[in-house]
Amino acid sequence: MSNWVHLCIDMQRLFAEDTPWHVAWMKEVSPQVVALAERHPEATIFTRFVPPRKAEDMTGMWRAYYEKWGMMTRDNLDMALIDLVPALRALTPPARIFDKMTYSPWVSGELHSILVKEGVDTVVLTGGETDVCVLAAALGAIDLGYRVVLLKDAVCSGADDTHDASLELLGDRFSVQLRLMTADQFLSSLPSGLHLD
Repeated sequence: MSNWVHLCIDMQRLFAEDTPWHVAWMKEVSPQVVALAERHPEATIFTRFVPPRKAEDMTGMWRAYYEKWGMMTRDNLDMALIDLVPALRALTPPARIFDKMTYSPWVSGELHSILVKEGVDTVVLTGGETDVCVLAAALGAIDLGYRVVLLKDAVCSGADDTHDASLELLGDRFSVQLRLMTADQFLSSLPSGLHLD
């Protein structure tokens, strides 16, 4: 079997609750995400998108981004909202948390370094949003040479059209490096091994 990790992207209260960044679909995909994380918490890494304290702490277009979303900076936000949704938070440890300040979890190199040391060759993606942070995680993993399995019923977005377009893009244009599966298909593949060919 491949040495895989479940990389669950940004399943946080920040997006699950009534905030300007609320993703209504998150509650629909949560059962599939929880099912995988509960079955294999030791193989799960939860990312958290952590805003800066204030817009001025960022450079370039990230500063402009947080000037637009000033209410979502840490100076103006209930810090508890940065945490994972409770059902997933309960799985840490053994599940791990990896904080990031950009869409992609790969920018700092730290996550890749950890996975290389652990001999991981396959990244199984869940979480949100399909067309932003999940997309960035998928493309970064592809660039770094990982096999990517994206669980299409365990990712969510606030925009149906771009969610669908992202799944189509990833499934069609990156079919050698990325496989779309359902959570049930992935879970049922584990006892006999994960085959991506």
